[in-house]
Amino acid sequence: MRTAQQDIRTGQRPGRARLATFAAALAATLTLVLGLAPGTPGAEARTPSNDGKDVILNLFQWTWDSVAAECTSTIGPAGFGYVQVSPPAEHVPGDAWWTSYQPVSYQIESKLGSRAEFAAMVSACNAAGVEVIADAVINHMAGADSSGHGVAGSPYSEDSFPAYSAQDFNDCRSDIANYQDRWEVQHCRLVALQDLRTSSGYVRGTIADYLDDLVSLGVAGFRIDAAKHMPAADLEAIKSAMDHSDVYWVHEVIGAAGEPVQPSEYLGSGDSHEFDYARGVKHAFDAQIKDLRYIGDGKLPSDRAGVFVSNHDTERNGESMSYQWGAKYTLANVFMLSWPYGSPTVYSGYTFSDFDSGAPGATSHTVPDAECSSGAWTCEQRWAEVRGMVGFHNEVGSAAVTRWWDDGGNHVAYGRGAAGYVTINNNGWGVTRTYATDLPAGEYCDVVAATDCSVTRIVAADGTFTATVPAYGALALHVGATAGSGGGTTPPATTDVEVAVEATTTWGQDVRIVGDRAGLGSWDPARGVVLSADAYPVWRGTVDLPAGTSFEYKYVKVNGGDVVWESGGNRVATVGADGTLTLDDTWRS
Repeated sequence: MRTAQQDIRTGQRPGRARLATFAAALAATLTLVLGLAPGTPGAEARTPSNDGKDVILNLFQWTWDSVAAECTSTIGPAGFGYVQVSPPAEHVPGDAWWTSYQPVSYQIESKLGSRAEFAAMVSACNAAGVEVIADAVINHMAGADSSGHGVAGSPYSEDSFPAYSAQDFNDCRSDIANYQDRWEVQHCRLVALQDLRTSSGYVRGTIADYLDDLVSLGVAGFRIDAAKHMPAADLEAIKSAMDHSDVYWVHEVIGAAGEPVQPSEYLGSGDSHEFDYARGVKHAFDAQIKDLRYIGDGKLPSDRAGVFVSNHDTERNGESMSYQWGAKYTLANVFMLSWPYGSPTVYSGYTFSDFDSGAPGATSHTVPDAECSSGAWTCEQRWAEVRGMVGFHNEVGSAAVTRWWDDGGNHVAYGRGAAGYVTINNNGWGVTRTYATDLPAGEYCDVVAATDCSVTRIVAADGTFTATVPAYGALALHVGATAGSGGGTTPPATTDVEVAVEATTTWGQDVRIVGDRAGLGSWDPARGVVLSADAYPVWRGTVDLPAGTSFEYKYVKVNGGDVVWESGGNRVATVGADGTLTLDDTWRS
């Protein structure tokens, strides 16, 4: 007598597997009838627009609580449409970043947070106008040479996982050695990881259930990790088996010249990342950026390409630029957000000293909340240039490139119809010149220079303006950011942080709070917030800081030019996602 489990293992999964089988057969029939080539996108999802916003922010290895706070304080106000988060499934223990990419079970319990925290994060981001894309690891499970318990306590070994047994993995038990062999690339092990048999109806249904579970928590889309290591038809079948088969997918397909597996094969179930874009941007900023004019030539169609300057893999293996490139890296992001090719993803990670380096302070089971003030997290989403260019991207939309100009090397300028204009100087010296635009006459905010419209440019009636662009600098104007319009980007909403500290003083002294934020004087006691002595010896006051902000601070006693700092290390606090925080401290002698 066959058991229900045996039926499932042979692909006879009640309901969903049969539906997937029918869908696959129907797709094959349509392919023959309509003459579509395999993988040809039919009615599949295109790069999404979230109320006119499609820029994705990839917060690599950020905890769910940190993402929630950042959505409220920065990501939403800046105009990002989406935030991409690291894999949420239970994984192997370890402080290296890649442990997140070795799943043990499909529980939403990881070192980045619990299921409840994940759901709360999605809710907070949605409330801020930001939708969530989850990194989905579905090609494999943990390493075949490892065993133990996942971070949520699930036991695992080479052929035994909570959802899978030996028959759920491909027969090839060796690592991929020849990337010119399609079968080997898609059926053998990627760096010793236990490779799932994605041709199996049971495996497809189990993966579909996992993705549907995330959708039930509010997830709007997925980055499909290691997609090239699964046949495109398997991924189409998995997506068809989902209850939410219309959800957005973008595939990680690292295309390389001469290899048999290419990104274009995967357009039947979503978009694909165009790795040649990141390679081309790196090459141009290391050589001559005039060549960026042709960055989209020979690549995926623009409306099917996910593009980025850097990601967690390419910044480590040298395939792309990284934060270590300094000002050129900033300029590359300015270009990506101003040029009409692909759906852009801004990457935000952390500093690292070696390939394996995990998030700052990571342990085998936990990751601390991200702290942009620490200097260990790169926090590109808070850079004035990035915030300004996200607004630029949203404003110019699909407007065509106009009035291209270059100096034959490393200084370029171009318009986006009558909606925007940008110039990028990749030279080690400043350049002053007059630029010709199609912008209406008026006074414009330079959205690269500042987020508050404190730097403006005057465009004359003939569309020209004159400006000096600094070495390794840029300038960008658009019709949505003009003087008097409220600035280039919406600054993070500030709230009054309640401050109280008990401190005895001598005659003439006052007490101030100082810290690593402009609202705290940027560690300058002369610009610190003076507290009131009305409730002496408790000194009280308020500080304006954005919701979700993590900051460092201390108290000082000031009498004219004499400053006394309290002892001990810097204090650390975080404004709540709802904008509330009360500091109740005692002076440290």
